[in-house]
Amino acid sequence: MKLSISIAIVLSASALVLSHAQQPPAQPAPAPAQQPAPPQQPPAGRGRATQGNPTAAQKPPATLTPQAYPPELVQQGQVLFASFCGFCHGRDTMGGETGPDLTRSLLVAEDVRGDKIIPLVHTGRADKGMPPQNLPDGDLAAIVAFIHDTKVKADSLEGSRRTVDASDLATGNAQAGQQFFNGPGGCAKCHSATGDLAGIANRLQGLQLLQRMLMPGGRGRGASPPRPAMATIKLPSGQTVTGRLTNRDEFTISITDADGYHRSYSTRGATITVDNPLDGHISLLPKYTNDDMHNVLAYLQTLK
Repeated sequence: MKLSISIAIVLSASALVLSHAQQPPAQPAPAPAQQPAPPQQPPAGRGRATQGNPTAAQKPPATLTPQAYPPELVQQGQVLFASFCGFCHGRDTMGGETGPDLTRSLLVAEDVRGDKIIPLVHTGRADKGMPPQNLPDGDLAAIVAFIHDTKVKADSLEGSRRTVDASDLATGNAQAGQQFFNGPGGCAKCHSATGDLAGIANRLQGLQLLQRMLMPGGRGRGASPPRPAMATIKLPSGQTVTGRLTNRDEFTISITDADGYHRSYSTRGATITVDNPLDGHISLLPKYTNDDMHNVLAYLQTLK
C-alpha cells in the first residue's frame, strides 16, 4: 500500500501551534476588596502561529463547492506537491517551515478546480516569500486535486490533533529497516550508518527523525540544510553555464549563477544535467509502503 494520506497528516504535526489566549487588560479595583487572579494563559503548542494565520484550535473554513478527483490524479499530485511545495507548506499541505496550512486556507475553501489556486501559483506571493512557478497545466491540475483531497480528509478528522509522540511511531522492525536501507531503498548509496548517520538517534528522535528521513529540510530540524540542486547547461552555441537551479519546466530552465544573477534559458537544443542531493529522497516518496517507512525509522533509531 502506498504511503497513506493519514500517515502524511501525521508527518507535519509539529509544523503548527495552538494560539496563545490573549489576557484582558487589568481593570482598576472599584473597592479595596481583593480582586480575583487573572486567568492563566494556556501553554503554547509546538511549531508557530502567525498573525492572521488560522491555528489548530480554530475550525477550518468549509469548502464552498465540494469537489471529487480520480485517485490516480490525487496520487500524482501528492508527489508533485511534495517536490514543489512541500518545503514551505509541508508535504501534506498542513503547514511547513514558512508556509501556512492550506487545509485552513480561505482561498482553498473558495477555490473551484484551481480557479484561485493556479493563478496564485503562477504569480507567487513576493510579500510572503512565495516564488512564482511555471508548471505544466497537467501538473497544476494534479496538485489542485491533491490539495482539495487533503482538505476533505482533514475536515473529516475528529478533534484537531497537531502533535505526535515518539511512541506513536515506534511500530517498525529495525532489522527489516536495515535490509531496506542497504537493499531496495538504495539509502546506503549516499548514507552510512558509521559515517554521516553515526549517532543520528542521539540528535533526532520521533517525528523530527522521520521528517529528516523522508525529506531533509534542515531549518529547525536538527541539521543544516542540504546543498542546493545545481544545474549544468550546455547551450546549442556550445557555451556551458552552471548555477543553482531555481526553476525548470518543459520550455525553460532558470539558475542563479556564481555572481548571484538570475538567468533563464530555453531548453530547446540544450543539454541539461542536474545534480540534486534530494533526488534519492524524492524518488522514494511514491514507493514507500507504511511498513518500509516505519522499518527504516526503527533502524535509524538504533544508530546511537
